[in-house]
Amino acid sequence: MDYFDVLAFGAHPDDVEIGMGGTIAKLTKLGYKVAICDLTEAELSSNGDTFSRRKEAEAADKILGVSKRFNLSLPDRGLYLSSEAIQQVVALIRMTKPSIVFSPYEVDRHPDHGNCTKIIEEAVFSSGIRKFNVNTNHEAHKVNQIYQYMINGFHRPNFIVDISETIEIKKKALEAYESQFTPGPDGVITPLTNDYVNSVIAREKIFGKEVGVSYGEGFMSKKPLLLNADWLV
Repeated sequence: MDYFDVLAFGAHPDDVEIGMGGTIAKLTKLGYKVAICDLTEAELSSNGDTFSRRKEAEAADKILGVSKRFNLSLPDRGLYLSSEAIQQVVALIRMTKPSIVFSPYEVDRHPDHGNCTKIIEEAVFSSGIRKFNVNTNHEAHKVNQIYQYMINGFHRPNFIVDISETIEIKKKALEAYESQFTPGPDGVITPLTNDYVNSVIAREKIFGKEVGVSYGEGFMSKKPLLLNADWLV
């Protein structure tokens, strides 16, 4: 099994792209190996179905340069802090051995997003415990860093990544999810079909202005960030 530099978790296919698609494109352009894991297949989505969502995710992966995508097929709207969910995520972390893990910011209008992060945080901790048994042959693995990205919310981030050069790639990746952001003839109106993609791009423009660049993606960190002295000037 290949190992990855970054493993980004989302509750549903398109969560990661909304929150950090520009950062993923930037990382893959720099040669880092990035994987995405969706906890559910978003089977309860108002528009589209699991088949179309899977195809859209594959298209987005190609646009962003993602090396691998996983789906744990946990129940949509059934993401709770359970031993089963934690063990599945631990098994994946031990198998892929990422240095950095991303998950949604816990403050979000969709409960699945916050619940996703609760599961990920527990799993990241348990993954490093040698005696925590998940019935796999993979050894314990300690993740170096865990960060949170924003999906629906607009909050003051702990740090911002400049995505000025990859904002168009992010937009194309979001547009790959046509079933979610463009209501078809049999679709229904949702918050996602009401100019949602442009709203996300506008948010990233505001984040960029905060740090003097054109576009940025904001992230949260529960641990202090260690900077070298040359970053301070």
